[in-house]
Amino acid sequence: MSTLLRGLKRFAAASPGSIDITAVVAVTDDGGSSGRLRRDFDVLPPGDIRNCMVALSQDETLLARLFQYRFATGRGLKGHSFGNLFLTAMTGLTGDFSHAVQLSSEVLSVLGRIYPSTASNVVLEAELADGRRVNGETRISRATSRIERIRLRPRTPHPLPETLGAIRKADLITLGPGSLFTSVIPNLLVKGVAEAIAESPALKVYFVNLMSQPGETIGFSASDHVQAIHAHCRRRLIDVCVVNTGRIRGKVLESYRRRAARVVENDTEKLRALGVQVHEADLVRMQGVRPAAKIRHDANSIAAVAVELAQRAGARNHKIQMEKFER
Repeated sequence: MSTLLRGLKRFAAASPGSIDITAVVAVTDDGGSSGRLRRDFDVLPPGDIRNCMVALSQDETLLARLFQYRFATGRGLKGHSFGNLFLTAMTGLTGDFSHAVQLSSEVLSVLGRIYPSTASNVVLEAELADGRRVNGETRISRATSRIERIRLRPRTPHPLPETLGAIRKADLITLGPGSLFTSVIPNLLVKGVAEAIAESPALKVYFVNLMSQPGETIGFSASDHVQAIHAHCRRRLIDVCVVNTGRIRGKVLESYRRRAARVVENDTEKLRALGVQVHEADLVRMQGVRPAAKIRHDANSIAAVAVELAQRAGARNHKIQMEKFER
């Protein structure tokens, strides 16, 4: 999500007032710095939200770098990022994580709004193909058996009212790119969110991951991703599927293959059979030095697709409203 937000910020900054961005971020992380703070201070995990705040920050110099600074040494400090500690401290001061995110966003001059998917302290539970049940995002992402279903505990956490309001007003709702079972689907399991998205007049778009993810989506095609979302929501949700047509090849793939990760197949005919439109674009870039480079979405490319689709959906919704008014 932070990659998409970073690209959208540039479009929003270039044309002030034309793009209104709201990000809803999963709060199930239980590993690394976020997991430690969650256990020690009983707060929601701040890491993913911190990344999104920095991505939307208009101050990309010292302050944003400070939020991403990670302590390399120090008893109790090693591995923590300053931004995670800042959000935790702000939560202690305000007594409310959502309010802490809002105030921290003001400090960073964030261009948009960021909400946790729920204020409840939720834990992920996975039911695997071999019959086991695994609790916790970190353990789930390391599973060797196929994930059949993801659940939240407690079962029916409530969303923030602001999230439902943003869904109702949106021209475009995007899902992904990101970990299917531990980042994308958990947001849709929060009470009332999937229903609100289904009822929204917005265009619902899924950005397909470039590579399969070990522990989550080994062997998944693009249509498998969409079907997993629909199965968990118990309804058809996705209108458009955005797939990459840029070539991914060479030695950069070797490190992925060693972990059984493969390029996600764009099975467009199956997508269309599911009633989903397919939007194709070259979206890939390499991050780092080959052959150890990482395959990532290009922020500007996916943001350009999102803006194009949002403009198209906005024009459609405006036309529908005008026709209703005239009648």
